[in-house]
Amino acid sequence: MKTIDEYLEEQINEQLCQAILSGSRGDGPSKVKIRPVEIRGKVVYQASETVGTKVLHKNYSREELILYLKAGLQHDFSQLQASGMALDGTILVSKKGKMTIKTRRHPENGKGLAFGKEKTFSKGTQILAHNRVKQYILKENIPVPFLVDLGVMNKEGRIITPKYDKFRQINRFLEFIQDILPRLDQQREVTILDFGCGKSYLTFAMYYYLRELKGYDVNIIGLDLKTDVIEKCNHLAVKYGYEKLHFYQGDIADYEGVSSVDMVVTLHACDTATDYALAKAVEWGAKVILSVPCCQHEVNRQIKNEVLEPVLKYGILKERMAALMTDGIRANLLESMGYETQILEFIDMEHTPKNLLIRAVKTGKPKDMKSTVQLMKELHINPTLERLLYREGEVQSES
Repeated sequence: MKTIDEYLEEQINEQLCQAILSGSRGDGPSKVKIRPVEIRGKVVYQASETVGTKVLHKNYSREELILYLKAGLQHDFSQLQASGMALDGTILVSKKGKMTIKTRRHPENGKGLAFGKEKTFSKGTQILAHNRVKQYILKENIPVPFLVDLGVMNKEGRIITPKYDKFRQINRFLEFIQDILPRLDQQREVTILDFGCGKSYLTFAMYYYLRELKGYDVNIIGLDLKTDVIEKCNHLAVKYGYEKLHFYQGDIADYEGVSSVDMVVTLHACDTATDYALAKAVEWGAKVILSVPCCQHEVNRQIKNEVLEPVLKYGILKERMAALMTDGIRANLLESMGYETQILEFIDMEHTPKNLLIRAVKTGKPKDMKSTVQLMKELHINPTLERLLYREGEVQSES
């Protein structure tokens, strides 16, 4: 028989339709109904507590809801009844506190018996955006080998609770890839460089999505300074039979392994390492650039402006303004080199303040730099990317 932890780990996910806590054993709510809802692009679990004649609503993350249900069954309720797209289950708690767990899994066609009644899920049902469960590119309960080995999924495809944010982040990144697919030629080999790949969650996801799911002939190269990380990633690539996924130890500024690329990805490259990666991408004529900058210290040290001084005197505000200016100027510099740029939200602010992604798509139509030059002059800043793109000779002579 499953433990309560095993059952809740399997039942509470975005395939949950509804769960009901009932059989009140105290002075609290007489009943609680729970359902997943999507609010501002994020799936949460809404608990509606019936207290007397009132119904109180509160939203929980998946991890919070699991703790809430466990505590409720231990202290306040004698029954949990849950219905999902893949699994139904009940938990009954005896007067002595013993829990009995019964589950029933549905066949893949979506029809099955739940609590003695036939239940059919219609794929054509239209629901309000507020209640829509997000459909990820990589699905829950479908095992993906690299996500299992990297500790995001278990062997059955269920998401490991502490790694749920990582799962969401991977899928969000793949949505950015999905948007630029028309820019990648499916009739020839596509070369992609990933600078500062680290443990390579997103590198493996990129390869799996483009090659395994979409059928692109991709050659992906991951680059990082950490030798042990590179060795592990190469081992996993061989294990999965990913013949065109390779990892090398090296520095972004000095890498000369290719002469041209189709897409450059740089995620959380520290400070000016992002600038060197962007400059390399421009030099190679990359059709697409995806960059999530990190720890922008350079402009923070340089930025000065009398008009802004009342704000800049506060360290934390100066740091945030410097980071925003850095990314805004980077985006404009890329536009001056013939790219159409967007700055998009990568993951939620509650997880990390480094949540902006610069997406640049080559158009070959450079934009005027006058206003950007004036902004840099007013702020007394001299960004590395501007020097690399426009005054590379000076940089080389200084070094």
